[in-house]
Amino acid sequence: MVGYLVIGFGFGILLRDAGYGLLWAIAMSLFIYAGSMQYVGVSLITAPATLFMTILTTFMINARHLFYSISMISRYKDAGKFKPYLIFALTDETYALVSDNKHPKGNDRYVFWFLISLFNHFYWILGTAFGSVFAKSLPFDTSGITFSMTAIFVAAYTEQWMAKKHRISAIIGILVTLLARIIFGSDMFLIPSMLVIAAILLLLRTKLSKGD
Repeated sequence: MVGYLVIGFGFGILLRDAGYGLLWAIAMSLFIYAGSMQYVGVSLITAPATLFMTILTTFMINARHLFYSISMISRYKDAGKFKPYLIFALTDETYALVSDNKHPKGNDRYVFWFLISLFNHFYWILGTAFGSVFAKSLPFDTSGITFSMTAIFVAAYTEQWMAKKHRISAIIGILVTLLARIIFGSDMFLIPSMLVIAAILLLLRTKLSKGD
């Protein structure tokens, strides 16, 4: 969760550098809450990009959430009043935490998942606000700051890798992604790789479930 404080801080700095102040930063993190897409969104706002390019870029970057959502259907189906927010707040780090079956014994798992989602969102907003205020107070070189999103992806992946006894899903993801990168290139590999990964995992779903 603290990772979102740091990465939100980076986004706040980047947005302030683009000419948008504290209220804009808080509003984007409160209502959009899209992590890496918010970073890219700064470039789309300042370019400015066409509506079509904005939609296409958003879909390409956030397409992974389609697969997150599919895997969470059975978990969230009985979440009741928590369901709308759980769906809205499903980010990379939240998915990594919620998809793990561990939750405190004796506690309602939906309340537990809701609190994870809420605190991640809160830390993201708080980090954004701090970053915006900091950038206003002190000059800051924003070169390389977008790498912070790559860092959280690596951290979440490593956390999942260490938590699982059977890592076949992770290995499939790595191999398919590398192959798609070679075949389709760096600009077009994302969607094909995710489709192939999803298809393979669906075919192996029963076997993988038994393994876990």
